[in-house]
Amino acid sequence: MSRDGVPTGDLKVRDASTDDAQACAAIYAPYVRDTAITFEMEPPTPADMAQRIASALRTHAWLVLEEHGRVVGYAYGSPFRPRPAYRWSCALSIYLEPGRRRTGAGRALYEALFARLAERGFRTAVAGMTLPNDASVGLHHAMGFEPVGTYRRIGWKHGAWHDVAWVQTNITSSDDPPAEPS
Repeated sequence: MSRDGVPTGDLKVRDASTDDAQACAAIYAPYVRDTAITFEMEPPTPADMAQRIASALRTHAWLVLEEHGRVVGYAYGSPFRPRPAYRWSCALSIYLEPGRRRTGAGRALYEALFARLAERGFRTAVAGMTLPNDASVGLHHAMGFEPVGTYRRIGWKHGAWHDVAWVQTNITSSDDPPAEPS
């Protein structure tokens, strides 16, 4: 990764496929088992992850970051809420293997994800971050997300209550009436 977060020849962002499920599950599992960053309690199996990838690809996007052909991170968009008025908004998640934080990998994934989601007609992206999580807070701030609120003591994991901060950003600047997301 270059200093400005643009992938170098060794790193590549691409659309995921269900063939990436095992790698994505392996990246995600330590977050589930060892942290409160996600409120899932059991790591999803590769089959579960394949279903998640397929679902995201149908309606939003799922991208992976590769280094020398090996998946080292992923990011995806999903529906924000089920009501029709929210259909131009999406929730984002990003996970990197250990040692990848603050290297530009998250920026590269999010920039590509914003572009894919904007192409599909989405306008607003939101993300929730279990606190404390300085790396995620820093990434989202650097990507232009603005704080919109914090749910206090909303999740119980690893013997403690955790807050979740919510942020949002516009992924397109148009105020025209939106076309239907595709």
